[in-house]
Amino acid sequence: MRAESSAIEPSGIAVSGGTEPAPDASAAAPGFASAARAHRPRGGTPAGPHGPATETSGAAHSTGSTGSASGRPGAGSTGSPSGVRESVPARADRRAGTLQAALGVTAFSLTFPATAWGLEGFGPWSLVAVRCVLAAVIAGGCLLALRVPVPARRHLAGLTVVAAGVVLGFPLLTTLALRTSTTAHAAVVVGLLPLTTALFSALRTGARPSRMFWLAACAGAAAVIAFTVQQSGGALTGADAYLFGALLICAAGYTEGGRLARVMPGWQVIGWALVLCLPLSVPGALSALSYEPVHLTAHSVTGVLWVAAGSQFLGLVVWYRGMAAIGIPKASQLQLAQPLLTLVWSVLLLGERLTPAAPLTAAAVLVCIGLTQRARG
Repeated sequence: MRAESSAIEPSGIAVSGGTEPAPDASAAAPGFASAARAHRPRGGTPAGPHGPATETSGAAHSTGSTGSASGRPGAGSTGSPSGVRESVPARADRRAGTLQAALGVTAFSLTFPATAWGLEGFGPWSLVAVRCVLAAVIAGGCLLALRVPVPARRHLAGLTVVAAGVVLGFPLLTTLALRTSTTAHAAVVVGLLPLTTALFSALRTGARPSRMFWLAACAGAAAVIAFTVQQSGGALTGADAYLFGALLICAAGYTEGGRLARVMPGWQVIGWALVLCLPLSVPGALSALSYEPVHLTAHSVTGVLWVAAGSQFLGLVVWYRGMAAIGIPKASQLQLAQPLLTLVWSVLLLGERLTPAAPLTAAAVLVCIGLTQRARG
């Protein structure tokens, strides 16, 4: 059985992938061990909770997939365009995988509104530090409960880059930006993250995307820059500087995370990166809480809990489980809706008023990302 690997931003966008052999079922569908353990039924066809059975013994291939030796289809299978018959449980797993991937995208789209809520009661430094500590406690508990071995020393440098970009840098810079920027504005700017990450990935891996890819990437960047300048009255603001800085540092973290996700499940990459930050995040939280005033409200507590548990960790668990079940191409198509979902949440949860340029620019970026998805090969 083969599984695909990818990396995803706490905002949740797949940036690299390929077909990699999974060492076991839990690596192909990261999550909790009880749900990721595959089994082999008596018929000889491997089955698991997260993907269709694609490897069969000779006997199973000649009779099990057709229902009888005469070649008549069995009741529990259906034909596919490739000629390989897919069982009913496999189709159910695909539907479940689509639902899980959609839940991951929804979790990531709520990150900016939840951060805005958290800032109602916490200072920016306190919010980021507490978020990192809580997420690390959850991730560390899962790693300990599943007895996941400590990563090899050769992976520590890559995990450090992931921690600096995804765990610390991106949350801190976007939180500082959201003190003066609306979530709708931030969502449009950060919607450029898939293209930025693709550029870093090309530089890091030496890949040579097609000319169409570069044209679409430049068009998306131009749309976001034009929107940012127009919204800022003709000049970039401090919030815009934070957002563009977040794009660069997070893209570096995603690129390195994509490389590590080829040798370990993606949720373990973010989990170990969170644990690696504990020596900094714990004293940072204590220090920030000592000088930044804290006003606990329903909004601020909900916001902190969501960005820590929902966005930073649990969202990634369901995202990677869904990715393993339906594959990178289909999952990435779902994730294209993330900036637009954030615009919806900014109106419903925060009462923000959208300018016509916000949804139009988000839609333009969505089209550009769709073109890069088709042209990258």
